[in-house]
Amino acid sequence: MLADAELAFDGRLTFAALVLFGTRAALGRRLAQAEVIFEYRSSEASGPAAERQEFREGFFLFHDRLWELINKRNDLQHYQDGFFVFDIPTFDERSVREATLNAVCHRDYRLGGSVFVRQYARRIEVVSPGGFPPGVTPENILDEQNPRNRRLAEALGRCGLVERAGQGMDLLFERAIRHSKPLPDFTGSAAHKVSLTLHGTMRDPAFVRFLEKVGQENLASFATQDFLVLDLVHREQPVPDTLRPRLIHLREQGIIESVGKGRGVRYLLSRRFYAALGQKGSYTRRRGLDKDTNRELLAKHLSENAAEGCPLSQLHQVIPHISRRAVQRLLNDLRASGRARLGGSGRGARWFPTENCASNNPNAVSWRNKSGAIPHNSL
Repeated sequence: MLADAELAFDGRLTFAALVLFGTRAALGRRLAQAEVIFEYRSSEASGPAAERQEFREGFFLFHDRLWELINKRNDLQHYQDGFFVFDIPTFDERSVREATLNAVCHRDYRLGGSVFVRQYARRIEVVSPGGFPPGVTPENILDEQNPRNRRLAEALGRCGLVERAGQGMDLLFERAIRHSKPLPDFTGSAAHKVSLTLHGTMRDPAFVRFLEKVGQENLASFATQDFLVLDLVHREQPVPDTLRPRLIHLREQGIIESVGKGRGVRYLLSRRFYAALGQKGSYTRRRGLDKDTNRELLAKHLSENAAEGCPLSQLHQVIPHISRRAVQRLLNDLRASGRARLGGSGRGARWFPTENCASNNPNAVSWRNKSGAIPHNSL
């Protein structure tokens, strides 16, 4: 079996065979650093861990026991969909197993340190010796693969534990998004170690319900990039250029919608899914007010600040959910209709209401002197 798995040659074992099947005595003699240390810490305070277990034996001999240690303190978080209440574990089994596999498979066995798995109430940290392999960074880790220990990775792949296509990290990101948890975090990584944190707190149960409404069949066809786009749109974050092609695919499926045009376009989750979740108000808030309403908000603000005028940056604060360029277009509409004018230039430019605009607001401060002339200091 070991020969067929390319873990033994001419009757001699490889180091990969020791990592996967070795006894404690054998590892102590040949590869003592091939161990995983588990710690449970009930608080952030320094000092001894509340529980500590050292696994210096072949990975196949302890990986189930490691998960059992984590799972005994794995509480459930709940969300409701209609009359039904569903549970999501704080620590997802597939994600934790994958993170541990990655650490064992890709660590640098030339270094003398151990792999550490530290469990806290709402997060797990997996720290492995050796930095990222050449060409791999936290920013491109979903696109670049460079296995440090190829024979070990291939053996785990034959066992069905590691994806040969390099999709293990994709799984970590997808599972985090599907459970509305923060993305895997590599903060603390350095040239001599990789530090991976899996956060367990579910941030928005409504987003989990939204993905359930999308349907398992649709989600099964999603690429990791699709999940990343949905997460960014849900959190109202800009979508980088590298992911923008996926916006078209998601919009064609009716999962997201676009608001505006050109550079000012924004994306939000589809109206029909907000309706299914009973959150039409959230949809209206995220979509923003219609163009006419936004224009009237600007006109009202100009009237209330007629004496000193308003810079563009201040007017953008009135309707921050649209771009500065879109605000500029609305102001140009007001100017074309004779309701606003622009005074000054450059950084000192300010917008003022015309008499037509100010007369519509009885509470506006008068911006003309008693003779009806425009004061010089208001220009």
